[in-house]
Amino acid sequence: MNKEKKQNYISEMTTQFDKSEAVIVAHYQGLTVNQLDELREKMREHGIIFKITKNRITKLALEKTRCKELSNLFTGPTAVALSQDAITSAKILTNFSKENSNLKILGGIMGNDILDVAGVKNVATLPSLDEARAKIVGILRSPAQKIASILLAPASKIAILALEKSKK
Repeated sequence: MNKEKKQNYISEMTTQFDKSEAVIVAHYQGLTVNQLDELREKMREHGIIFKITKNRITKLALEKTRCKELSNLFTGPTAVALSQDAITSAKILTNFSKENSNLKILGGIMGNDILDVAGVKNVATLPSLDEARAKIVGILRSPAQKIASILLAPASKIAILALEKSKK
């Protein structure tokens, strides 16, 4: 790689580290090309960039970002997952590493918090934004359904219900 390409790589990586809400670092040694393509495809579906890095040059790019504490993770065959959604990227990588023992999660950063391997796995157990929204809607919707069913019941059922409530 010539000097100009290195400078472009450094500026591109610096921009991606700054834009990303979550950065997860992993070793990929032993994964086949097909396995890497499968992982990249899963990541791409959710708008996550999974990139094999050049360690020395990536460390230079990290110096200028909030992710500089991750530079000690860049040894050996290293790949980086860059995303706006830490939970989804952590889930995909954790599930993939369970299926393929050659993918080793090293750590990462979420917002301004540094995560170790256990931290990444804990983040993977959290519900995604869509799942959390669905749970909240379900909780809010439940009482409204009960009130609507009472109001739509025949008058005799309402009278019986009122009688039962008055006995208590």
